[in-house]
Amino acid sequence: MHASTDLDAAAKPANSILAAVCSPLAALALALVLLSLLLTVTIPQPIGPMFWDHYLYLDAANRLGDGQIPSVDFFAPVGALGYYLFAALQSAFPSGHPLLLASWCLLVVTGPLIGLVTFDLQKRSRTLAYAILLPFLLFSVLPFNTGDFYPYPGSDGFGIYNRQVCQLLYVLAAALIYVRNPRILIAVAAGAMIALFFVKVTGAVAGVILCLMAFAAGRLSLRSAVVAALIFFGILAVIELSIGAVSAYVGDILALLDVNDGILLTRLLQAVSLNAGLLVPASVLCLTLFFADRPTFVSLLEDAYRRPSIAALGRVFDQDFFWLGTFVVAGILFESQNTGSQAFIFLYPLLLRIALDYATKGKGKRLTIAVWLLAIAAALPPMTVVVQKSARAWVGAANNIRIESRNLKTMGAVNVRPIVAARAERMRNTYITEPGAFKALADQGELPSFLFYSDFDFQAGWLTNVDNAIDALRAYEDANGVRFDTIFNIDFANPFPWLMDRHAPKHVAIGADPFRAIPEPDQDVRIAVAAVDIALVPTCPTTNVNRTLLALYLPSLEAGHTRIKLTPCYDAFVRNGLNAGSSGAAATGS
Repeated sequence: MHASTDLDAAAKPANSILAAVCSPLAALALALVLLSLLLTVTIPQPIGPMFWDHYLYLDAANRLGDGQIPSVDFFAPVGALGYYLFAALQSAFPSGHPLLLASWCLLVVTGPLIGLVTFDLQKRSRTLAYAILLPFLLFSVLPFNTGDFYPYPGSDGFGIYNRQVCQLLYVLAAALIYVRNPRILIAVAAGAMIALFFVKVTGAVAGVILCLMAFAAGRLSLRSAVVAALIFFGILAVIELSIGAVSAYVGDILALLDVNDGILLTRLLQAVSLNAGLLVPASVLCLTLFFADRPTFVSLLEDAYRRPSIAALGRVFDQDFFWLGTFVVAGILFESQNTGSQAFIFLYPLLLRIALDYATKGKGKRLTIAVWLLAIAAALPPMTVVVQKSARAWVGAANNIRIESRNLKTMGAVNVRPIVAARAERMRNTYITEPGAFKALADQGELPSFLFYSDFDFQAGWLTNVDNAIDALRAYEDANGVRFDTIFNIDFANPFPWLMDRHAPKHVAIGADPFRAIPEPDQDVRIAVAAVDIALVPTCPTTNVNRTLLALYLPSLEAGHTRIKLTPCYDAFVRNGLNAGSSGAAATGS
């Protein structure tokens, strides 16, 4: 008897340790440790469509290192949080691939937040906690979008901040639906909303809609909502009073709205069509839930009319079809402003709750099966697409070859299929030897191909052109006894200052899309551009996009700079004060 008691006593600590090791929180901690280890080495990535989008993080990190503040010192089309987290992670893991650093940096925020949700959940159901945690890790760890913008497999180096917003919305949705501890709910709601605001403001709009739904349904109490709002606005006030970044950010948003005026309806329809695969079953499920719960809903409406109260109204709104319809609307609004995203992944926590509720509500068997099938049909597409795309990209990369480079640091850790590398070189030679055809296309407002900036050969060739341009810049400096301290690339991305340990000009926008993300240059921008030591102009090939971008800045460069042919694929505007008396490359005239 005593021996048995001693064994039971000894087993309790052992069981407790085993339970802790196998807990969802331990799985989250292990995942974060493994990702940190992966960032200690440079893992080459297969080049993908619009791959240069993540180079903006390198430009931003370099500007932050110079003391520039996003929105205050330069125009930024999205919030600054991702840039700051990337810069911090890059300092901690200098060998980490920029794409992985940019994709995983938000885990600094979402990791603790989902940890709080998991902590609250696992006390009631470890299985449910795993059911919420594992999809979150899937979407956070695999840096791929749920939509296809190119037929061939490769890394999704674009839409990173859109993916991060969706991951934050996932955490927020999970907290609003499952968390019971008021303090944890306040902490997660406030933290997620602050992060959403400073990643992308349209994500914050979607987050507000989710919170309003939870408030209307009584899941988020008035006290919790007020406390979370006070934390949110308090932090915004501190940031605004410290560096003025909030008002500057709002100013950038308004400028962006002005540039994109008049296309909201088109983009709403685009968001619906791109995600029809999950929106159709989600919509059918919403209608199914409405008709199934209509008698209860009508009864609750009548009760609220006869005996109005906050609790009665909460019961009216706390209906599955209300929740699902509101979440879908929030998702459509957010996705209307995106190119690349992990669209609607935040529906999963809600769909899981609906399916589990129907399994225990005693509803008819046929209705329960229909609800489960529709919920699965709406929840699975994002998961299967991300897994499939990651498998295609990384398994297919086994036959890839690495692009050779001398000056690209970790940015150059990319690989492509041999046929793509050969095409990139052939196309580059054609751009150089046959410029007239591409200039004629630019004259007509056409790109060389409809998916030109997604073409793998363009992305690979662009890296080669940058690599060669850095060799030419250093040769020019040596030959002329000058140093280009401020370098401006008149193109979508400007990695040159980071690659050469130099500086980017202040006030110039990051992510230069002249049709969607660049307001008309103001006086500060014109003065900054006029003061750059060198401005680079890509010419392989000449495109209508680059021509439009150059037209914005050319008036600031013509008077004080001389245009030269730096390489066969880059012209450059060299500041005259640096060029005086030198005998370097011949000027070509502007």
